[in-house]
Amino acid sequence: MIREFAAGVGTLLRGFGLWRTRPRLLALGLIPAVIAFLVLAALLVPLGLSLGGITAWMTPFADGWIAGWRDALRVALGIVLFVAGAVLSGLVFTALTLTIGDPFYQRIWREVERDLGGPEPTGETGFWSTVGEGLRLIVLGALVALLTLVLGFVPVVGGVLATVVGVLLSGRLLARELTGRAFDARGLSGDDRARLLASGRARVLGFGVAAQLCFMVPLGAVVTMPAAVAGSTMLARALSDRAADVATEAARHA
Repeated sequence: MIREFAAGVGTLLRGFGLWRTRPRLLALGLIPAVIAFLVLAALLVPLGLSLGGITAWMTPFADGWIAGWRDALRVALGIVLFVAGAVLSGLVFTALTLTIGDPFYQRIWREVERDLGGPEPTGETGFWSTVGEGLRLIVLGALVALLTLVLGFVPVVGGVLATVVGVLLSGRLLARELTGRAFDARGLSGDDRARLLASGRARVLGFGVAAQLCFMVPLGAVVTMPAAVAGSTMLARALSDRAADVATEAARHA
């Protein structure tokens, strides 16, 4: 499991490697990423600046506490709120970027498929399908952010627990969304896609968590997004090829 998780992280690193070997290709993905980043920054920056007031409003019962305990509670709550916001913004960023930049990312994943060799998938992802997947990701992201916020209220370990759970769940969603285009091009149904993702659960999680952590770094999302699209194509190919090998082996022994 650990080896597979590390393989998922390594897949994202391979995507980053294209910044060195195919910089012009990945640069195509910067335009929609910058637009989405600016939109979300306009929302996150005010949130960060107003955390003090929000946490005070949420904890009026602590007004009479000793200053040290009151401040510790509100700082911890502020951290949880910001983590929840960052988790949600990472998923919204992905949905928004992939929707407005679909032509750019179509070209990236197709070029990666050609570089990997073998039969090239010829299917297309429709615009409305992309919009639908993006809306689904945003709704699920909101639920993850809400869960993260609730976990943050667990005494003592709430902050750490909320951060870990938030990153794991959002990373899983992120990997599913990013691999969607490569799977759609193969004509896979939702059930087939789910089975492939489940067959490499640890690898998918490693890829998604690594991408989500990069997204949480200031300006990291802009540079990471093209690399994540490239890496997700490699991930989809690896899962598909492994499933094909398993099926061939099973047929041989049947």
